[in-house]
Amino acid sequence: MEWQSVKKLKDKDFRRMVGVKRNTFEQMLLAINEYELLHRKHLKRGRPPKLTVENKLLMMLMYYREYRTFFHTAGSYGISEGQCFRIIVKLENILIQSGLFRLPGKKALLPSQHEWEVVLIDVSESSIERPKKKQRHYYSGKKKRHTLKTQLIVDKTTHKIICVAVAKGRRHDFRVFKESNVHMHSSIHSINDSGYQGIQ
Repeated sequence: MEWQSVKKLKDKDFRRMVGVKRNTFEQMLLAINEYELLHRKHLKRGRPPKLTVENKLLMMLMYYREYRTFFHTAGSYGISEGQCFRIIVKLENILIQSGLFRLPGKKALLPSQHEWEVVLIDVSESSIERPKKKQRHYYSGKKKRHTLKTQLIVDKTTHKIICVAVAKGRRHDFRVFKESNVHMHSSIHSINDSGYQGIQ
């Protein structure tokens, strides 16, 4: 879907469609535009880009939200697969360098820095394309597909994501937690399912 159509959506529908709130999208857009102004040496040289900055950012977020291949994502925006990949990687790096969208990280749960009273911990399993190499490492016996497991630790009050850990398909939830090396202060209470028994 093109930006001209998406921007007309109501705030609730905008978030459902794109995956982030409208003001977060605008902050991302501002960070990208500021980077481009600082680093683009020749503003008027070369062929004008096929996609606007808004559509490039929308393409990246839709790729995250739908987890389609670069080939399918590129086809929706009328560009090549390689160009789609380069745009998404470039925008990722710009947003990371801006420092505005970083998570607090697992160190924020250490005794000297913690500011949360109750956190939620859970793992979700997502299907991925079959890897070209080491397929057995990503195979999930439960879903009979190649998957990745993503662990989220979220503040119960604000619903803010504190840190994320990713593991290959065939991992028990508690093993993912142990391998993530998250250490929480004893005063922080965690809410989790039975797979995390013994966490505190």
